[in-house]
Amino acid sequence: MIHKFFFSIWLILMLIVGGASSVSAREYADIYMDSTRESMEKADVKAVLFPHWFHRIRFKCKVCHENIFIMKRGHNNVSMRRIMEGEACGVCHNGQIAWEALYCERCHSAEFEVKKTANAAR
Repeated sequence: MIHKFFFSIWLILMLIVGGASSVSAREYADIYMDSTRESMEKADVKAVLFPHWFHRIRFKCKVCHENIFIMKRGHNNVSMRRIMEGEACGVCHNGQIAWEALYCERCHSAEFEVKKTANAAR
């Protein structure tokens, strides 16, 4: 009887852990970025998946907001030109504070999402 009880507890825990691991990274505040999709496709790189939570557990919000990034969707012009000039992500990703922005696949790691149109909902 006690074996069945412990097996039941174990099974419930495995279901909880298994369910938690199937949640997508974007549900944990990762930010999908493709506002410059056309130029990314020309450069043959993927969309950007910014690991916000990874940065957030290491730094306080004020490190990036509001001096580097505005906390409003669409209000930050993030481009490779700006990053390489030491702006936006390049404030830290300069080879001194964090790795240089020369490793494309570290940021450009997300597949492009299909844009939904009004007709697609029908």
